[in-house]
Parts: sequence; C-alpha cells; structure tokens
Amino acid sequence: MYINRLIDNDLELWSKETKHKPILLRGARQVGKSTSVRKLAEQFEFFVEVNFEKKKAAHSLFQSDLEPKTICEELSVMYDTPIIAGKTLVFFDEIQTCLPAISSLRFFYEDYPELHLIAAGSLLEFALEELPSFGVGRIRSMFMYPLSFAEFLNACGCNLLLGAIQKSSPAKPLLQAIHDKAVDLLKRFLIIGGMPEVVAKYVENGEITSCQTVLDDLLNSLKKDFSKYRKRVPDLRLREVFEAVAHQVGGKFNYSKIDSDSNHRQLKEALELLKMAGLVIPVLHTSGNGIPLGAGVNPSKQKMLILDTGILQRLSGLNLAEILLEDDFSLVNKGGIAENFAGLELLKAASCFTEQQLYFWQRDKLNAHAEVDFLIQQGDKIVPIEVKSGTSGKMQSLHLFLKEKSIDKGIRCSLENFVHYDNIDVYPLYAISNII
Repeated sequence: MYINRLIDNDLELWSKETKHKPILLRGARQVGKSTSVRKLAEQFEFFVEVNFEKKKAAHSLFQSDLEPKTICEELSVMYDTPIIAGKTLVFFDEIQTCLPAISSLRFFYEDYPELHLIAAGSLLEFALEELPSFGVGRIRSMFMYPLSFAEFLNACGCNLLLGAIQKSSPAKPLLQAIHDKAVDLLKRFLIIGGMPEVVAKYVENGEITSCQTVLDDLLNSLKKDFSKYRKRVPDLRLREVFEAVAHQVGGKFNYSKIDSDSNHRQLKEALELLKMAGLVIPVLHTSGNGIPLGAGVNPSKQKMLILDTGILQRLSGLNLAEILLEDDFSLVNKGGIAENFAGLELLKAASCFTEQQLYFWQRDKLNAHAEVDFLIQQGDKIVPIEVKSGTSGKMQSLHLFLKEKSIDKGIRCSLENFVHYDNIDVYPLYAISNII
C-alpha cells in the first residue's frame, strides 16, 4: 500500500513547472524517499529509475563529459525507455555511490532545465562532504523524515479527526471524547513510530506486536549499514554511541556516560557520522537572547534525538503495556519519548526545502537550574516550548525564561486538551505541529 506524504504535494508542484532545478531528496534510510518518487512517476508517461548501487554499468556514463543530453541519450538506450522533457521523470537513486553523477546535477539545470530529474540517496551527506561544490543555487534540496503524526492519522483513515485537530487551538479546544481518542492514537504512534514500513504493517492489521518485529528488522538493517559510514570508525563504536543517545534522550548528551573503551575524540567522530546519516538529530543550546537563535549557540551543550520514536523505544527496551495503559505517561517521560516526539514533529512541520535546526535553553546555577525544551522562531519573536509527558506539571522554567527574556508568550505541550493559562498557551502533544 502507498501512504500519502506531505512532501508529495511539493513534488507535484515542482513537476508542473516548465523549467526547474533538479531535486536532491535528502534523508535517512528507509524514510520513504524512493517510494514518493515512484508515486510521482505515475503522473508521467515514462519513468527511468537509475539505481547506482545496483546498476554499476550506469557509472560509466558519468566518467567522461557530463553533458546532460548525451547522458540522457545513453540512459534511454540502456533502459530502453524514451527520455523526453515534460514526459519522462528521471530518478537517480542511491546517487551517493556515484560522485560524478552528483556533480552532473548542476549541468542539468544549466543545459536541460526542461527535464524532470530527481536524485536521492540514504547516505548522501557523506558524499556531499567529499565534493567542494555540488551546485549550490542550481539544485533544490528537499529534506524528508519518517511520517509525522498527521501523516499517520491520514494513513489510518482518521481524516476527520485530523481535520478537527488542525482547526483547534487554545481558544477552541476539542471535545473531551475526541481529545481522548487522539491521545490513544498518539500513544500507539509513539510505540510504532513513523517509519513507512512499520506504519503500513499497523494499517494492515492493527497489531502493535507485529510492528515490533518490523522495527527490529529495520533496526538491524540500520546497524548493518554502519560499516558503510566510514572505514575508520568500527561498527562497535557506532553501536555504542547510537545506543547511548537512546538512553540519554531528554537530557544533555554526555560522552562520559558511554560504556566504551574508546576515547572522547573517537566517540565524537562516531556521533558526527550518526548525525550525518540522519539517525541522530542534535538539539543545540542557545542563549535565547535574540534572533537568529543560532547566533547564541554553545556547542559544548547539546541534546540528541533519535530519528524515530519506534526505533527509540526498541533501543530503550521500554514496556509497551505500561505506555498504553498509564494515564500520566510517567514511563514515557522517563524514556524521553515525549520530548523526542515533540522535536521530530517540529522538524516535520517546517518547510521541507530548508535543513532545520532545533534549539533548547538551559541555565545551570547552584540551586537554580532551569531548562526550556525547545525554542523556535516565529517572525521576529522567540517562542519557548516546554514539553510535559503527562497532564500536569510545574512550569517554573518556562515562566523564568519569559521573565528573564521579556517575552510575552510561552507554549506548553502535554496530554492536556487545548487550553490557555495567562501567558501560556497549551497544545496537546498530538497537535504540536499546529504551532508551526
């Protein structure tokens, strides 16, 4: 089955342009990049998919002059399919295995902008690091993640519920019965996550236990890929850091808590590779003193998220029954899943055309520790977001930040229904994308 993705709309709009830049679809392995491109291909008369990992012969076409029309003529013969501008979609998959093909993308925009060309690769960031320039301004990057909660609801056929959530606000809360239904589905989503293969299994039979088997297969596949990242980084070191991130989600990442014989430099290198692969997503500390948020970053303080809550719960070994049955989500809070989910939802709700960065604020003073989970920018304003996994909890850090930075409004995300408290707007966790 095909699961509709929000990025499909952006791809379709791009396809209707008469002249356009080649698309470079970026994201971690197994998030659905190739599937979305194949879905778009249904709107074209012809489709040529070049998988550089499988079709080694295709590499030879990019060893001499990178002349787009000549390349297309040779590809047309190789795949026995016409390549006609406006009628054919050309897809370069696993392009990271052929660096000259990446370099050729810029020339397609300059010399053959009428052709619809999309490139994708699961370890693409490693290849781009090796290229001094891959066509900035001539290639349009699009960033893709696992399914958002909204996409999950759509896949489950809960379109009316999704519409009701999107129309709600602190001034217009949901009916309690509808809110309770959304919370129940959120709990299920936190367990299975948003990897397309897992969601498809859940939609097929509604059984969470069978989804766990698919998650385990995916997790094993991701770990096997570690050998492809860098020859100088052992698989064991990457596994150690990956699992350490899962256990430290929700707090400042600390290398000293990693049970490893490796030194700090080696562990840091492993973490950087996991971030490049899209498996680990950093949340940077910022002073929050002004716009842009990145101007006040302290690189020594970072929190880390795992790209998917389903993978996170398998790495953490959480008790699924407790997650489903606990009303206050206490276990979820201990596992950091609520905060991990919130950060991912903020990324997924933002523009797919820009590589987004997450920020948090923390003040470390004796007997005066304070932390705000996320800071976002809305126009020329900073908006602090505090994440609570249950239906209650103090907001001392949030109020302190508002006072210290002279900011008018803060946001709390929890399992409460939409509500407004003085200068705090409350959004249910399942509706955090409404903020964006």
